[in-house]
Amino acid sequence: MVMKRRSVEHLSLIALILAVTLCALAILPVANAKGPKLLVSWKNANYSGPKPHRILVIGMSENPEVRADFEDDLSSAIANDGIEVIPGNHILLRPDSPEVDPDYLKGQVRDFKIDAILVSRLVSVDKQTTYIPGHTYGIPYPYYRSFYGYYGAAYHQVYTPGYLREDTTVRVETNFYAVTPTDGDLVWTGTSDSFNPKSAQKVIDGVVKLVVKELKKQDIL
Repeated sequence: MVMKRRSVEHLSLIALILAVTLCALAILPVANAKGPKLLVSWKNANYSGPKPHRILVIGMSENPEVRADFEDDLSSAIANDGIEVIPGNHILLRPDSPEVDPDYLKGQVRDFKIDAILVSRLVSVDKQTTYIPGHTYGIPYPYYRSFYGYYGAAYHQVYTPGYLREDTTVRVETNFYAVTPTDGDLVWTGTSDSFNPKSAQKVIDGVVKLVVKELKKQDIL
């Protein structure tokens, strides 16, 4: 009976250790669990123009493949029966030079009868290394349930070692302009952060979902 009781108590102790260990792991920061987040959303309260019918989507990136993927994906997400969306890579020449010819851009907008422009640019890619300190958890020995057992029992320690975590934040700014006879009115602007994206496509997917959702919420689309 004594051996059986000690065996049960030993198993109870193991179960308790496992339970506390799992709880400890559950509360540790998990960087990859964060999804994209919209930090800023501002709508021009003074704008009273009509909803757009033909939108030009422009992605500003030094990588032509990323730029084209973004423009194509965002255009597909916005387009519907009442809105025609044109990806910038379909009608705009992108020379390697950083210089922009405003007359050429205005001419394309005019010739293709664009009435709104949605443009996104990469603001920053921030990498930060954080030290996550370890934790020590006290686990009461099974005898603690009675006063006499508790009095003579010691607390076992479960220790979670510290570690280094590198976080990457990708910030993207998106502006929506209504084309007017002048230079275009800013209708909406938003800034989003993507946390620890595994690829450029993950950033694109997250930004596209956030932007489309917010433009519909603001009754712009």
